Amino acid sequence: MKRFKGVAPAARSVGPTQNEPVTMKHIARHAGVSIGTVSHVINGSAKVGEDLRLRVLGAIHSLGYQRSELARGLRRNQTSIVGMIVPDITNPFFTAVVRGAEDIAYQNSYRLMLCNTDNDSVKEVAYWQELRKYRPAGLILIPSVDSQLERVQDDRGLPVVCLDRLPAGWQSDSITADNVNGALAATNHLLRLGHRMIGIITGNLRLANAAARLEGFRAAMRKAKIQIEPGYIQEGRFDRLSGDERMRVLLQLQPRPTAIFASNDMTALGALEALREAGLRCPEDISLVGFDDLEFSKFVLPALTTVSQPGYQMGAKGATLLIKRLQGAVDPPQHLVLPTELRPRDSTAPPPSAARRVRATGKPVRPRTRSAD
Repeated sequence: MKRFKGVAPAARSVGPTQNEPVTMKHIARHAGVSIGTVSHVINGSAKVGEDLRLRVLGAIHSLGYQRSELARGLRRNQTSIVGMIVPDITNPFFTAVVRGAEDIAYQNSYRLMLCNTDNDSVKEVAYWQELRKYRPAGLILIPSVDSQLERVQDDRGLPVVCLDRLPAGWQSDSITADNVNGALAATNHLLRLGHRMIGIITGNLRLANAAARLEGFRAAMRKAKIQIEPGYIQEGRFDRLSGDERMRVLLQLQPRPTAIFASNDMTALGALEALREAGLRCPEDISLVGFDDLEFSKFVLPALTTVSQPGYQMGAKGATLLIKRLQGAVDPPQHLVLPTELRPRDSTAPPPSAARRVRATGKPVRPRTRSAD
């Protein structure tokens, strides 16, 4: 080939062009070594001489290389990502669960990828399909209403832990709260105060935890030989708006209940708003008990009597269990039930008639009972 005198051949670029990601090929060219040598240095897959290793590290520093965890995960068919699917991140209980799981994941060099489904089973499936593309190491699931994700238990041997509410037929690892005994404690607290006309606002009864809390409520009333009045069981959605809506219905009933067990604290918050708008006082006119012991429950007026369930610990224990599976644990599926505890505060008191009698006579009243439902 004819070369023109005085003109040097174009230099071959050893680095990426502008906006192009740095690759091992660029590092190899920059350091004057093979791509295999660069791979060994980055991944620690084989011993490399000190001179070559320093040259590769110098090139990495010079070019600003950052390893793609996704690309690495695709080669290994697994990343260091833990997927977490939750139904409502605006609910502070789920926020605490996520925080517990994230703390444990981070301490073990995993990173949490969070998806919020808004309790929509279609959105839940769509998120799972997207998560699979990132080759997650495992999944922590809090199912939506009518969840279709029970089949993820059989997905490529992927470790999965289900928290708080279990889909029908769930066989893999799970952690829930003791919902039945928590509801028993809440209802028995109202019964001890002298209430007999007690209503309940449940969550969606297709959710296992909502059904379990209703079961505990019924069991307490049955043991006390008290018939539950028609309409005293109102099905909500575990949120503030449905608490407000369902309480308005309860306030129209005759006889009106003297106490309400709201099956979570967000529901209780909505119920309290409905009481105030109706010109009623809590607990002077109607007592109220929640379930969760969210942070705000101590600071609303009146401070909310509620059942405490350990959200942060649920998330932390779920992540711990998942990581044990990732590290090779092959024990049978574990189903952990965390204890709950009643937290009496200012939103509960004897029913109005009993309270007046106590003030007048100084003696408590033993209300009449009816046959069990």
